[in-house]
Amino acid sequence: MSNLPRNPSRSDQTPYHEPDSIHLTDDLDQTEHAIRDIFEDCTDVIFRHLELEGPSRLLFVYLQGFTDPHILNLDIIKPLSERNRDEPFTADILKTLVSSISEPITDINLVAGEIACGAIVCFSQGEAAAYSIEISQPPKRNIEEPSNEVVVRGPREGFIEDLNTNITMLRRALPNPTLKTEAFRVGKTAKRKIVIAYLKNIAPVDIVNEVRERIQNITADQVSNYMEEFIEDSAFTLFPQIQNTERPDIVSSSLLEGKVAILIDGNPFVLILPMTLLSGLQAADDYYERFIYTSAIRAVRLILFLISIYLPSLYISITSYHPQMLPTNLLLSILSAREGIPLPVVFEVLIMEFMFEGLREAGLRLPKQIGSAVSIVGALVIGQAAVQAGIVSAPMVIVVAATGISSFAAPRYNVGTAARMLRFPMLILAALFGLFGIIMGSILLIVHLTNLSSYGTPYLSPLVDREGQSLRDTFIRAPRWMMHRRPRPAVRKSPPLSGKSRSNPREERNS
Repeated sequence: MSNLPRNPSRSDQTPYHEPDSIHLTDDLDQTEHAIRDIFEDCTDVIFRHLELEGPSRLLFVYLQGFTDPHILNLDIIKPLSERNRDEPFTADILKTLVSSISEPITDINLVAGEIACGAIVCFSQGEAAAYSIEISQPPKRNIEEPSNEVVVRGPREGFIEDLNTNITMLRRALPNPTLKTEAFRVGKTAKRKIVIAYLKNIAPVDIVNEVRERIQNITADQVSNYMEEFIEDSAFTLFPQIQNTERPDIVSSSLLEGKVAILIDGNPFVLILPMTLLSGLQAADDYYERFIYTSAIRAVRLILFLISIYLPSLYISITSYHPQMLPTNLLLSILSAREGIPLPVVFEVLIMEFMFEGLREAGLRLPKQIGSAVSIVGALVIGQAAVQAGIVSAPMVIVVAATGISSFAAPRYNVGTAARMLRFPMLILAALFGLFGIIMGSILLIVHLTNLSSYGTPYLSPLVDREGQSLRDTFIRAPRWMMHRRPRPAVRKSPPLSGKSRSNPREERNS
């Protein structure tokens, strides 16, 4: 049995209800008793009392591991103990010691939420309010280069799971006073801090308001890596509508184009929106190399992207329906290689594609030390054995291998995944109708991409843009001195997710 939590959307789950608001009292002992009841059986919750001169008594509650006790002693406890004995304790005294202190909190549930998030909460005798202090230092990993976005030239640092560190890295990459950061607490059961970043007077106000509204409409129990499913425009599409990256330089350049970034505490991936298809085919290296080399690489990348979608279906349609399109020598070579193969071409492709996807998944799930070795050895052994056994032909192994390699050329993993998924309906259409099926599938794909948008921006932008300036950074990249204008803002506004958003079905099913 798995020890993972069960899906809260199941009908046998108890519906989650927000706890009733309970106000704090000015009795410190009663407040401590209530907090201890909430954090019962939590051995990592520390209650620390401080007796001051006179009637003043303080209580600090925090999570062990999030707060360094030495910092607490030096920055708060010791200065409070050495203050003027005749001066009564007030919140203003606490504000002079630490800068990151919240406004008075009177709801005990909000207080518990601040403690659970790693803050130090201070209570005082005779005051029916608490103060949250942000001096927590949870454990975090070192800043490293992202393993899935490696560049030949450029910065060697990537985001980590600590939100404050990520904001600092973004500020260093984009030292601009108009860079705005707005914080939210999202999640019903486990509230997580989320920050949206944008450049004022550059990011369109409609997009910023739409992002803010969609985030506030999320009603999931907790939000982490899967947040983009709640705020994307269309859920029933293979193409990603929100870009994710671990590189601060990509985020800073996107903000300069008028986009909005979403930073999530505990997640090293920053979400960037709106996203277009061409932005998913562009890499960070494109802007660190000379424009001639970048333009050539982009052309190769686009060709490989189309090969990953169409090559198997073209092989099926030509060999099964239109053999006259091939040169005679090439056709004879393919027919001689297929002699004795018991399966039709379409079943050959499906079997090999299935095995290739299986090897890819096995290589991802296995440990890094043996994952690549198993996938490479497995592909060689299975391919060679299948050809020698007469199950598949040698040209089919070449086609599937070329298709798989081409799918790795997409800089964004989710864009490559979309190409992998599109490959299979194209296979079916090619097996049923030949080239006419591929043409029909391509027309449907173009219509779908034309109707798709991300926060008001057409997914095929700037190809549908009438302004030629925006086309200088598409399939080719013009020199830097020619790209002196920002891309045009959104030309079509998508309907806002007002009222009940797509994050509410769980709540509707459980009610």
